[in-house]
Amino acid sequence: MSLHYIKSKATLGSGPVFTTAISTILGAILFLRFGYSVAHTGFLGTVAIILLGHLVTIPTAMAVAEIATNQKVEGGGAYYIISRSFGLNIGAAIGIALFLSQAISIAFYIIAFAEAFHPFAEYLSRNYADTLGPILPYLLSKRIIGLISMGLMSALMLTKGANIGVKALYGIVALLFLSLLMFFFGESQIPFNEVDFVATIDNPDSFFLVFTIIFPAFTGIAAGLGLSGDLKEPKKSIPRGTLWATAVGIIVYMLVAYKLVTSASLEDMANNQLIMENIAVWGPIIPIGLGAAAISSALGSVMVAPRTLQALGIDNIFPSNKLNGWISKEKESNNEPLNATVISIAIGFFFIAIGDINFVAQVIAMFFMVTYGALNSISFLEHFSADPSFRPTFRSHWYISLTGAVFSFWLMFKMNSGFAFLSLVFMGLTYIYISRHNKDKAGFVKLFRGVIYQVSRQLQVMTQKKDYNSTENYWRPFAVTVTESSYKRKDGYDLMRWISQRYGFGTYIHYIKGFLTKDTHKSAQDSINKLITMNRGSHSNVVVDTIVSPSYTSAMAQVVQLSSISGKSHNMMVFEYFRENTNELDRFKEVSPLMQATDFDVCILSSSYRRFGFMKNIHIWMTSDSYETSSLMILLSYILLGHKEWKKGEIKISSIYQGSREEEANRLNKLILGRRLPISSSNIELHECKTKNGYKDIINKKSIDADLVMMEFSYDEIDDDYNVFKGYDSLANILFVNSRNEKGLD
Repeated sequence: MSLHYIKSKATLGSGPVFTTAISTILGAILFLRFGYSVAHTGFLGTVAIILLGHLVTIPTAMAVAEIATNQKVEGGGAYYIISRSFGLNIGAAIGIALFLSQAISIAFYIIAFAEAFHPFAEYLSRNYADTLGPILPYLLSKRIIGLISMGLMSALMLTKGANIGVKALYGIVALLFLSLLMFFFGESQIPFNEVDFVATIDNPDSFFLVFTIIFPAFTGIAAGLGLSGDLKEPKKSIPRGTLWATAVGIIVYMLVAYKLVTSASLEDMANNQLIMENIAVWGPIIPIGLGAAAISSALGSVMVAPRTLQALGIDNIFPSNKLNGWISKEKESNNEPLNATVISIAIGFFFIAIGDINFVAQVIAMFFMVTYGALNSISFLEHFSADPSFRPTFRSHWYISLTGAVFSFWLMFKMNSGFAFLSLVFMGLTYIYISRHNKDKAGFVKLFRGVIYQVSRQLQVMTQKKDYNSTENYWRPFAVTVTESSYKRKDGYDLMRWISQRYGFGTYIHYIKGFLTKDTHKSAQDSINKLITMNRGSHSNVVVDTIVSPSYTSAMAQVVQLSSISGKSHNMMVFEYFRENTNELDRFKEVSPLMQATDFDVCILSSSYRRFGFMKNIHIWMTSDSYETSSLMILLSYILLGHKEWKKGEIKISSIYQGSREEEANRLNKLILGRRLPISSSNIELHECKTKNGYKDIINKKSIDADLVMMEFSYDEIDDDYNVFKGYDSLANILFVNSRNEKGLD
């Protein structure tokens, strides 16, 4: 099924967004539970609840406005925004939780409506008991009133759809404001100078329990967002309607709390849910206003929840195509999500039958808090990723969104840690289940790719500014190799991945000879795809790349001027040749002036048919003239042992000397002992050799079983026949090393 959200009859504007949101914000909780809040937490405690709630809702409102003005917002509201930012899998996990909270909200508001209807039922009981007779018990049952009201509203929505709901909202909101005005004009019983703004009743409920029960009042910002698929211009209507409703809501909350504390005792507020009725100029307007607020919020929820579920079906989130098609089915006459509405209504009936308004409030609060946390997280990460495609016409700030995200998740656990844990587990299991059936749908990759880019960039800039590599005491390898033999042998690649596994950074570049043309560029792209596949299979930290250049020397001239992946300049060049083909060393000889001019450390890997053997023994050979290079060889050996493939390896150091044995022993002790190196004194040997020509005989004899041999070379020793590299045919791989200066081993 295609992702078709565009409604041919999407004609609504900012008004429905505002009225849907404000009717929820100034809804049942305001009339039924603000007196309870003031009694149990005091006026200042209620103000703190309002402010704390808006530390979540205001950043969320701004995030909603920001994200909505950056992308095309279609059917599905908050789910659409989350799924198009986080990816369909994580978006669907949150979307299902959001749908459930919206559907359960229907029951919450209908239960509240039954509370509003109860005073009228009692009036009928007192004055018309004989006339009403058998139906009187049903009128006095809040659960039955709720079920009947739900049935009537369901019939209205299934036959008339969202348009009749929106039209009804305007009248209901007008009645809602009228009831609030009559409440505010009621006489205040307590003089201002006698009000105790801190006092609470005896044995009050905890602050966060009260906050949990009050919080659904703040969830109205998502109600208007759910109409996104029916809005003519969502990018304008959503931010306008949402932000205005939020601003009006917080003002009214403060005024209601102040009016309550100056007009009634704490005991009366604690024991009378409809205490506002005793304060208003005309008392009956309060249950009427409550009924209007409750039914308007219920209408808003029953319009929004099916559209969230329909959007999930359109995205083929559920495992069965038949089920997705059934859920996303619309009425042809008015594009109403018929089957999604039926499911939403069924959930509403179930929770009305339970009838516990406080329990339902906690479930709603938890799922909405998760949604708000996700929306703020998206906004924060979009800011942080610096994505050029993120160009909203309304701008929030990253620290506002971060505040909203942090408070959302913190408050979840303060409200009810058990519910918070279960809700996160529920979404986690939902994500895993959906991912198994929708493997082609991206998760966090889209959003976090930009974040990773920015983190990497900032770290590189910081590293360059601090210049941590300015002293050899903090030396680590930033190695690079340029080779044509990427697909012929892998010894050089293995060496690079060992170097870059933990302590160093490695860049492996495949060289393509030629000028940069369309064909060579395609060849380079094909090569890098092969290298990435090879990299992935070996779980390597090596960065792979390609370079096209007319000559190897020109390629090297370009590479030595580039920074490594760390942001620092490369400091080591690794070459490789097959021992039976020393002609490959011609390439190194061509570029050796570059290496010397740029002060690169150089390693030349002489690979043989024995390769790296069992990766257990590394033999380092040094002379009294190789002090500077010795430190580099020891560090490289230590770095190799840090890789799991060398975890059983050990380092053996041998020194060939011509002079005093005692002096050579002292030199080795100074170089190695006390340096926290994994080298046992029993693995240090001294070999006297009177002539330099005897060096090779000693090395061949002592290192015949070694898996890797390291020794020094100098540029002065390189002749046309490369004799310095010859004469070691019986050994495994050899790493010839030249260091530009001594490396700190402390």
